[in-house]
Amino acid sequence: MKFIFGKKLSMSQVFDNEGRSFPATIIEVTPAIVIQVKDKIKDGYKAVQIGFGERHEKNINKAQKGHFKTLGNFAKVKEIRLKEEDVILNVGDKIESSVFAPGDVVSISAISKGKGFQGVVKRHGFKGGPRSHGQKHSEREPGSIGGGLRTHVPKGMRMAGRMGSDRITQKNLKVVSIDKDNNIMLIKGAIAGKRGSLVEIVSR
Repeated sequence: MKFIFGKKLSMSQVFDNEGRSFPATIIEVTPAIVIQVKDKIKDGYKAVQIGFGERHEKNINKAQKGHFKTLGNFAKVKEIRLKEEDVILNVGDKIESSVFAPGDVVSISAISKGKGFQGVVKRHGFKGGPRSHGQKHSEREPGSIGGGLRTHVPKGMRMAGRMGSDRITQKNLKVVSIDKDNNIMLIKGAIAGKRGSLVEIVSR
């Protein structure tokens, strides 16, 4: 399994050899260092813990310093679960964008944009009420929420509420190009999240 973390920068468009354009997302891929390796015997599951990014030393507590040792002052620490057949990495190994190649199919996970408290028209795509025949204030109302005989709201009823800020995983996205010198990766299509969002890129 190949994996790396990055930061979503912006959207762009790319042209293929036939002159057709398609959307692409620009991701700044940060080189990562393996901090800890977990196995099934000692920890109960197989995983690797990696650190990436830079943070000032004064902002790192003693527990983190002891855990990082001399590997670096990392801004973020993440853990990736591995399968039994995956190759085990060693502490200190460096993971760069070069592990991927143009044409690779990847799965990308990120936190989607938060939209706050929204109504049913925006959140669930409801049609709303009629715009005529005396309907004055019900254009975007949800309508009836009961079943007639029941005295409670059924579980799973689509209603107004918090929207966004969810972990979204998009599968089967293609790597368009990789700029190893500038640590830039181009992914075909749109990726969830705002500019600056942390992006997890995994290929099995």
